[in-house]
Amino acid sequence: MTHPIISYIRNQTNQKINYAEYMAKVLYDPQYGYYMKQKEKVGKKGDFITTSNVHSIFAKVFCSIFHEVITKNNLPFIICEIGGGTGRFAYDLLKEWNGKYPDTYEELSYFLIEESPYHRAMQKEILGEFNNVHYSSSIDQLNISTFEGIVFSNELIDALPVHVIEKHNNVINEVFITVNELDELTEVRVPLENKEIQMWLDTYGPKLNNNQRIEIPLAMQQWIEKISQFVDKGAIFTVDYGYWNEEWQHPERRDGSLRGYYQHQMIGNPLLYPSDMDLTTHIQLDPFIKIGKEHGLETQLVATQDQFLLQAGILNYLQENYDPNPFSEISKQNRAIRSLITDGMSKAFHVILQTKTLSVTESLSFLKAEKEADS
Repeated sequence: MTHPIISYIRNQTNQKINYAEYMAKVLYDPQYGYYMKQKEKVGKKGDFITTSNVHSIFAKVFCSIFHEVITKNNLPFIICEIGGGTGRFAYDLLKEWNGKYPDTYEELSYFLIEESPYHRAMQKEILGEFNNVHYSSSIDQLNISTFEGIVFSNELIDALPVHVIEKHNNVINEVFITVNELDELTEVRVPLENKEIQMWLDTYGPKLNNNQRIEIPLAMQQWIEKISQFVDKGAIFTVDYGYWNEEWQHPERRDGSLRGYYQHQMIGNPLLYPSDMDLTTHIQLDPFIKIGKEHGLETQLVATQDQFLLQAGILNYLQENYDPNPFSEISKQNRAIRSLITDGMSKAFHVILQTKTLSVTESLSFLKAEKEADS
């Protein structure tokens, strides 16, 4: 049976589409998009694992941070998680909040925004015991005229559609996707005509070398603009993996970062397993921060995930009592903490804190720890 994306491409006037359109179709199409399908995507039976699904300690640390940011800045007790996936982070955070801060728990409202119907159903199932959780498929559906509080996302932006370009013989080409005579998806390169991409390169970079390939995240720019319009006052926490412009210059980055994840295997060819494989890219950190500033979002902190968790006091959760049972909760938590601060993947992730109409006080413990570490 011919895959719908092949039929879609064949029906285009030029019988080709750019990578951003391809990703939008195979990931988010209501009928056959990867994230929309009724199948497990996160966990052992899925294709990838997120940090929040490893252990509750990740949410516990953020719970303390969110509480501190809200109370010390007189914000409403409102948290909005975008791309909440299975709902595991929300569950762990609400459990921790109820146990650690019972005096404010009744005031807390938790908004979950998730485009995938499959994941929204999972969220409602796992979070059924909480009456302070609200579910939406988009920011617009929330119908909130004024938002004040905290916005959180974890591994969201890396899955937004991107354009792909390459530079050869000093000419920049955009990479398109077409179908060959064997009904296989294949790439074709065309000299760059997209003015938005050229404007991105002129404004944000990075400077490309010959034979270099890179993704241009125009959808990320639109997402930042959307968030800046949504938040009137608050703090925005973004957790994702990315590179600085200087890092994009390294030889090992010359092939870009667009990859697939299929049954926990990294797939170098993003055209394999359409609709059955997660697609992801490293975000461009310099433009992310610069675009945010252009739209009123002030960056207060950028740290690798392991550094951030250490600054946020994750070691305070280590249990010193020796437990011979490797499957006990104490042993599991201790292993998770060690993994989060020593694993190479944790060093690849960044935690970015931005604020809008908010002067984050220097009394925040994790910001003080960051300043002391730099001094």
